[in-house]
Amino acid sequence: MQNRWQQILRSLPSVEELLTKEPVGKWIDRYSRSVVVTGVRQVLADLRQQIIGGSYPGEEINEADICRALHTWLERETSPSLRKVINATGIILHTNLGRAPLAAAALAAITDTAGGYSNLEYELASGERGSRYRHVEQLITELTGAEGALVVNNNAAAVMLVLSTIASEKEVIISRGQLVEIGGSFRIPDVMAQSGAKLVEVGTTNRTHLRDYRGAINEATGMLLRVHASNFQITGFTAEVSARELSQLGQEHDVPVYEDQGSGTLVRLAGMPQAEPTVQEAVAAGVDIVSFSGDKMLGGAQAGIIVGKKAYIDRMKRHPLLRAFRIDKLSLAAMEATLRLYKQGDAGREKIPFIRMFTASREVLAARAQQLAGELAVLHSEARVAVVEVAGQAGGGSLPGEEFPSVAVGLVVPGVGLQEAAALLRQAEIPVICRVSDDLLLFDVRTIADEDIPWIVQACKTLMDKGGLNNG
Repeated sequence: MQNRWQQILRSLPSVEELLTKEPVGKWIDRYSRSVVVTGVRQVLADLRQQIIGGSYPGEEINEADICRALHTWLERETSPSLRKVINATGIILHTNLGRAPLAAAALAAITDTAGGYSNLEYELASGERGSRYRHVEQLITELTGAEGALVVNNNAAAVMLVLSTIASEKEVIISRGQLVEIGGSFRIPDVMAQSGAKLVEVGTTNRTHLRDYRGAINEATGMLLRVHASNFQITGFTAEVSARELSQLGQEHDVPVYEDQGSGTLVRLAGMPQAEPTVQEAVAAGVDIVSFSGDKMLGGAQAGIIVGKKAYIDRMKRHPLLRAFRIDKLSLAAMEATLRLYKQGDAGREKIPFIRMFTASREVLAARAQQLAGELAVLHSEARVAVVEVAGQAGGGSLPGEEFPSVAVGLVVPGVGLQEAAALLRQAEIPVICRVSDDLLLFDVRTIADEDIPWIVQACKTLMDKGGLNNG
């Protein structure tokens, strides 16, 4: 046995020999010599390990196989790490998949801004330096009814900026039931500590009353904080203080009230629970400062949006942290374009992918599911394809506990296990991310665009070929 693998090892071509092969020369022109040399060395090292370990299947070295392995390595190593995937999970604001897809207008604004210079911080009328925030401030105040607005790079930064500006070295009173933790171990108490504010808990986990806040107010109180439970629910024997009640208490004691809404809803869409607050409702209730995300229910780019009384917004604009938290020009361009769609009413909002997916009718979903199921069914007669009713979610820490009816295509490929099949779909040219449930691969069409269907079909064809099914 040792003689066998020693003979195979001796027959391995050298790095220089492989570099002279016809396809390798083309790859050098495409990828550069240094990258190809690294790939050749890696492929040869992998082969040596297979031969020594006894797992190499052949009796002699096939240079064509080496070239194919090299090409696979080059394609994998030079492909972008961050890439497009197809979201077939039915979770519209899937945090791990980038949350809200952007509208065509937002994409066009990014391209237009990124491709050259822009008036990011330049006043065209006067020829003097301007503020980047002016591009969206008026749009936001018009849409929300707030006196002022400011945009930073995400809502975590917004929370930190608000607390650091308004309540540093002061006490911040918050209900014990609102001390939330969201993804990535972002905890309100930890952020408060970093801001220099002192946490004061009132009430209990499930019940907090206005008298609890009133009893905790003293000369050291700097803020009353209200955090919307955007990623969990407390049900049963519960009580909480409304935004209007808390605002009135704050006015009585001249203490600012801040509400972190998290998901940030500008329009209550059909199917949303009445308990889900809108930004406009918080402003109308007298809340002094409200912050929320730009890439959740709003359907725009990643951003933290702060609205409220102009005096507080102006103080935040002067805070040193704003420089660290400022929004970049591409996100700003996308946000402005998205907000302008809101200004256009229903016709404009329908162009925002999140809103279009959330409000898709049963008829639209069923038609899309039938199209996908039909194209999958003709690939192989032995594959089991069915259109099934499922429940979808908003995701992204929005509308916790709320599910809404959706439609999916279920697939079973004989000869390929469900988890193996899901893994293979993730390796497709455009990776397909689906769900595994009820002994089926599920492709929820709510989050699938029409242009995604050919790619899903191609990925499933490769999957069926893997299963060794006969063509139907």
